[in-house]
Parts: sequence; structure tokens; C-alpha cells
Amino acid sequence: MRTILEAIGNSPIVRLQNIVMKDEAQLCLKLERTNPGGSIKDRPALYIIEEAQRRGWLRPGGTLIESSSGNFGISLAMIGAIKGYRAIILVDPKTTPVNLAMLKAFGAEVIVVTEQDDSGSYHKTRIALANRLHREIPNSFRPDQCFNPWNGQAHYRKTASELYGQCGGLLDAVILAVSTGGQVGGFSRYFREYAPHVKIIAVDAVGSTVFGGNAHAYLLPGMGLSWTPSNIDDLNRIDEVYKVADEDAFMACRVLARREGLLCGGSTGAALVVALKLAQRMEPDRRIVCIAADNGERYLPTIYDDGWMHECGLSVDINVDELRRRASELEPFSTHPPETANYRPELAESLDSPSHHLCCAHDQ
Repeated sequence: MRTILEAIGNSPIVRLQNIVMKDEAQLCLKLERTNPGGSIKDRPALYIIEEAQRRGWLRPGGTLIESSSGNFGISLAMIGAIKGYRAIILVDPKTTPVNLAMLKAFGAEVIVVTEQDDSGSYHKTRIALANRLHREIPNSFRPDQCFNPWNGQAHYRKTASELYGQCGGLLDAVILAVSTGGQVGGFSRYFREYAPHVKIIAVDAVGSTVFGGNAHAYLLPGMGLSWTPSNIDDLNRIDEVYKVADEDAFMACRVLARREGLLCGGSTGAALVVALKLAQRMEPDRRIVCIAADNGERYLPTIYDDGWMHECGLSVDINVDELRRRASELEPFSTHPPETANYRPELAESLDSPSHHLCCAHDQ
């Protein structure tokens, strides 16, 4: 192995033992925490950087500029440290103290964007500032995860095929939390082409409007947008969409730690709630896999801290029966996602995205 970057991928799958009943479907997690940067974002970050290098858009000594709530920025900072690139990462007040510390440990320059956009989030203001800095700083490159089709291609070509191979074809549903759309877009495309029997379930945060609905503030980090990202290029490839509340997702994280010995982030908790719902209605010979995007150690000062939870008005209950009850009562937000599309094709141009001229996500 020449560098740590060769350790990206081949993340393990573990089967949960203590929160699923014997007469329910097998429930597994694919642990992306084993990537060297600690999250699934290592995969698209490396793919995008190497593609930019191949095309001559990223040259030696260049600067990486990205809007990220944490994980993607950490991956870029790590890769930049290895390859000799300067990294400027734009975050917001929801970014955890641990993620901020990791960004700085890898040498990234961090800008905290505190101005909210018209949806009450920070995505658009972060992206707009990142694009402005890209125009102003010579020899810079914008990975542009929200609009860059290479984000979805990374998961189509690598992660999804890796998962299906690990399962030996014995897979019935994949649960994916949605943020910039790369995972959902890439996985849904792969499985519709190669294993159309596998259900693709997308999980959004209550308050996000990736699939429409009412927008309001939420605490779940690394999830949601105020529009349907272009990396999800065909909503017909998604079977169901669920929205999960902060408290339910965080309860799931805490139950995972206490009952399964796994520390995972909030997006994994949200996906787990939905996975429990599906497991309860499927037979024991069926297999459900949740993509566990990152490491829960990043959320020790928040999700796993009773004081922080109380300050946010959230329950610290870690009763598995209560979690299972909440999961059983969860209903799909949509069983026909095209009807809830919230595409904003004008955004890439209005935010001056450097990716709007790239080939479409189907380009192979």
C-alpha cells in the first residue's frame, strides 16, 4: 500500500443481533467508518479529485474549496494533506466540534458561514460563498458535491457494486439517508440496472424538503437540502421515501451503542428507524442493509451527550421497545417519489456552480 488512500473502500457488513426479533428480516449495517477519513465521503471525494486530476482541472499545488457540514470536507482535507493541496472548507453552526477539530488537524482552513438562506438552512449561502472564492483564488478547484455528477458516479461504480458483491446477491432492500444525493442517485441507478428486485429506500430529515413537504429547522447533521439534488436524476428508481424526526434518529443512535456496541452518526440513526420498520414487515429470510455513513465518535458532544439532548428538548430514552414502537408507527412520506419532486434546475446557475456544464450523471 503506497498511501492511506488505498484503504478507501471494502467496508465491512455486520448483522445486528439484539434489536431485531427472530421472526423479522435480517438487518445489517455497512460500516463506512472504516474508511481512513472515517466516513463514506472518502469515496466520492477521492473519485472527484482523481477525475479532476485526469482532466487537468486540478494541478499540483492547487486549492480545494468546498461547502461541507463535515464529512466531505474532512475527506477532502485528508486527501489534500496527502496530495499537497490547500483545502478551504466552508461549514455552518451545525458542524460538530469534533468535525471542526478534525478539519483543522488535517490542515484545512475553515470558514463558518452563519448567514441562513431562504429555507432557514445554510446550504445556499455556503455554496454561493464557496463559488465566489473559487472565482477569486487562482489554481483552485470546486469538488461541488451538491451539483457534481461525479458524486453519484462514485457510488454507482464503486460502493453499490461492492455491497452487492459482499451480499452474494442475497439482498432485498438498501436504506440510504439523503444529503447531496450521490448515494441515492448512484445506488438506485446501479440496482435498477443490475438487481432491480432490490428496493431502494430514501430517508430524509423532518424539516428537509429534498422530496417536498414543509421546510423548518432540524438538528440532524449531514442530511437534507431544500431541493431535490441533481445527483438523484430519476426518482422512479426510488421505491419509498421516509422522513425521520431528530429525536427518533438520535434515540436509534443511542440504542445502537447500548445494545449493539456500535457508535454511529445521526444519519445512520435515521436510516435505522426506517430499517426497523421494514424488518418488522418482512420475512426472516430477507436481508436489509443500512449504509452507516460515519463514526459516532464525531457526535459524542452532541447526540451522545445527555446535557446537549436536554438543552435541545429531546428525550434521552434508550429503551429498545420504545424505538421499535416508534419505528412500527412510521409511515412512508411517499410511495411514488416522482410526485414529490422538488427539483430546482435554476439553482446551479443562480449559485454559479462550476459543475453545471459537466456531463450528465449518466455519462460513464
